[in-house]
Amino acid sequence: MAPINPAVFKAYDVRGIYPTEVTADLFRQLGRAFVAYLGPGRYAVSRDMRTSSPELAGAFIEGARLQGGHVVDYGLMGTDMLYYAVAADGLDGGAQITASHNPGEYNGCKMVKREAFPLSGEAGIKEMKDMILAGAIPAPPATPGPIARRDVLDRYTAHVMSFIDASIIKPFNVVLDAGSGIAGLAAPPLFDRLPCRTTRLCFEVDGTFPNHEANPLIEENRQDITAKVIELAADAGIAWDGDADRCFFLDGTGEFIAGDFITALLAESFLMKHPGSTIIYDVRASYAVKDIVAEYGGRALMNRVGHAFIKRRMREEDAIFGGEVTGHYYFRDNFYADNGFIPALLILELMSKKGLSLRDLLKPLRERYFISGEINTKVPSMDVVPQKIAALKREYAHGHVYELDGISVEFDDWHFNVRASNTEPLLRLNLEGTTPEIMEQRRDEVLAIIRG
Repeated sequence: MAPINPAVFKAYDVRGIYPTEVTADLFRQLGRAFVAYLGPGRYAVSRDMRTSSPELAGAFIEGARLQGGHVVDYGLMGTDMLYYAVAADGLDGGAQITASHNPGEYNGCKMVKREAFPLSGEAGIKEMKDMILAGAIPAPPATPGPIARRDVLDRYTAHVMSFIDASIIKPFNVVLDAGSGIAGLAAPPLFDRLPCRTTRLCFEVDGTFPNHEANPLIEENRQDITAKVIELAADAGIAWDGDADRCFFLDGTGEFIAGDFITALLAESFLMKHPGSTIIYDVRASYAVKDIVAEYGGRALMNRVGHAFIKRRMREEDAIFGGEVTGHYYFRDNFYADNGFIPALLILELMSKKGLSLRDLLKPLRERYFISGEINTKVPSMDVVPQKIAALKREYAHGHVYELDGISVEFDDWHFNVRASNTEPLLRLNLEGTTPEIMEQRRDEVLAIIRG
């Protein structure tokens, strides 16, 4: 048995390269540790389209059953579908075999407990890691747990559709890119119920990713959808990552739309329906979010980055919606979980209600808020991060400084956040100015300190 690399245990999941870092043996142990940590119960297991996923899912299921877990195998589906299955079917937890947006040679596992609340490096993944690395998984019971098989696609589709009034959707011309991922399975039954004219790219579910990687945040992976949106003069483009729990938008000119602007539009959508509601947004976001929430009489609460923290805060505050700039959008009426299809439908509904193209919806935001986007800087090791944060704190001590997540500083005409990556030796900068010139000048100034 090959030694296990502790680095595969991340802040929010287990992930690495198959078959050198992530193996069937590791996932067999992970299945055992998962049931040992959460206790006897009924657990969902599902998998994405990666070529290694059937083997790894089989190993996880074998380990979970060996440890006495009652496994419900949902087969091929997306991460947000797993969240729905765990919560809607009243299960004690679940595991999705996926490496999300990573290239095909990666695989991993996202795990949740009851009500689809995530396990993380702070609670759950750490304990499982310790059990596995120490060879200290408790002895299994004499009898393995049973297994059942279930499909959730029809119920899931009805649930997602319940977030909009489909009767008001206009016949928009929309380009969809599933990236050969799970959206190729989940998007058709949704969009077949709408009057939109859709052009569907990479809808054949294929874990070899024959067209491009399923990570729309990387520009080269958006070349196909961008070209098709421009060619067809489409009203919008929508792309998903591999496990389809995140969606990304392009306007009618093919311009990619920042996640904080989508968060602002989704907040507007909810506040039009539910005035006075609470919206959670992450510390990196454009002021567009809190300004729109204020304009519609809602309550905007800033939060640290990470789905476990956002979901916990949403429960505490009874927030109707939460958004992160990376394309994760969370919904109270979706068991506080993120979902990759509800945002797509809500944006089409908002366009229909206002009689505006996506570009026209965004025009007021783009004329007022000038954002850098997330800029990553590699650091030699995480040991230098406190020094860099301290240097920024000294330089900008005359601003409004707070350390909710990394360091954030606010001035009258610009603000920024710098935080360390949870998974790589990177510092991430997000900055916004009231003019393009201020944004560019201050961006370069802050980067000089980070990289000096």
